[in-house]
Amino acid sequence: MPTLQLGSQIVGDKEPTYIIAEIGINHQGDVEIAKKLISEARAAGASAVKFQKRCIERILTQEGLDMPYENRNSFGKTYGDHKRALELSEIDYQELFKFATNLGIDFIASGWDEESIDFLNDLGIPFYKMASADLTNIPLLVHTAKQGKPMILSTGMADMDMVETAVKVLESYNIPLAILQCTSTYPSAFEEINLGVISTFKTRFPSAVIGYSGHELGIAITEAAVALGAQIVERHFTLDRTMKGGDHAASLEPSGFAKLVRDIRHIELAMGGIKKQIQKSEAPVFKKLAKSVVSAVDISANTILSADMLTTKGPGNGISPARLDQLIGKSVCHDITADIVLKDEDINW
Repeated sequence: MPTLQLGSQIVGDKEPTYIIAEIGINHQGDVEIAKKLISEARAAGASAVKFQKRCIERILTQEGLDMPYENRNSFGKTYGDHKRALELSEIDYQELFKFATNLGIDFIASGWDEESIDFLNDLGIPFYKMASADLTNIPLLVHTAKQGKPMILSTGMADMDMVETAVKVLESYNIPLAILQCTSTYPSAFEEINLGVISTFKTRFPSAVIGYSGHELGIAITEAAVALGAQIVERHFTLDRTMKGGDHAASLEPSGFAKLVRDIRHIELAMGGIKKQIQKSEAPVFKKLAKSVVSAVDISANTILSADMLTTKGPGNGISPARLDQLIGKSVCHDITADIVLKDEDINW
């Protein structure tokens, strides 16, 4: 099974799930809120915190920058003003990278343009997480691949042809690759999440690590994704879901994220192996609850056993009822009174 190195962690089959807290723009453009989010994500058990790095004038035309954008989640009268208000400076990123590193949590960011990718590379991020919006942005994917670091692709707003095109382009650069099933609505409707695609991706892209990026309400769906084989999961993270901004409502607060991490770690333990066997802890329970072959009447030594002499009762520390037919026609070694659990040493085999 494929594996890849993400920061300090190996990710893949039989390895712990890599759990990304997507801070995105939930920092409100405030570096102190960003630090609080990093600290809370680390405390909740996240493997990494992720931000979004953009050069605003690079990713939007003048028309896009000037588009009126006045609503309850707006941080400016135009869309450009709104995006600028939520963009941290390069100095902020350097401060936050150092802050996260000192806390012992991986710091990453989605670069939405070539200049941002170059900055993040210089910053020292260990791998790249590409936004769903750029899955078809082949020039940006190629520019990123040339940095030679692992890449994670989100696949929201895409069909299989789009995913295959992106993967085919990146395969020629021979970099470690992960692919996340994703639905890019906030929050996502449950009937549009399609967790079954995780299995499809595992079959279609056998050399990639497969994961899930979720925007749904609650934590159950992300937990189900892990049970279905997702080895990376990503969820938006906020201090307060009622805060101003478009991503907060589809985000998890620290307590919810901590529960998600806890449940994922429990699921990993519970998945176990594929061999069905009696567990050591079940042995005393089996003895108490399971049944054995028991004498229904008094039986004299050397008597040939017949079905009417036998019954089944607990405890389960004797001959299993599954072997009852083997006893018919055999004789007992000694006198046996009624209501006695039969054991192998009682029978002339």
